[in-house]
Amino acid sequence: MTWIKDQYTFMHGHKEINAEGCATGKFIHQGGIDGRNESTGLGVYYGVKELMKLESFYEKAGLTKGLAGKTFVMQGFGAVGYWASKFFEKDGAKIVAIIEHNSAIYNQNGIDVESAKKYFNKKGTFDGFRGATEQEL
Repeated sequence: MTWIKDQYTFMHGHKEINAEGCATGKFIHQGGIDGRNESTGLGVYYGVKELMKLESFYEKAGLTKGLAGKTFVMQGFGAVGYWASKFFEKDGAKIVAIIEHNSAIYNQNGIDVESAKKYFNKKGTFDGFRGATEQEL
């Protein structure tokens, strides 16, 4: 991500106030922030949360206002997908499917995000996870 910041700085000058913040995921010594693993996932959550407040969006999509009761599918369960899932779940949404590079799971009633993360971290796959059914990739 540093190359994006570098290109932005090249195009807009080193005094441009937004240069350091134009991209997330930079190394600390290149303008990144230490200890904020949840930042990008939180950004995804806030973006979707704000979108679901817009009547012009949720009505066209055939949905109701807010995140509570909505279902989500997570493509990827690294830092971004995991943290976004945690915030969605905390706000009353259900994560019904998680897809990773080597496995996928589904539960129409919702997947316990923390249990899924602990299992994936330990096994490196969702194969055998008891809180959902395995899906073919």
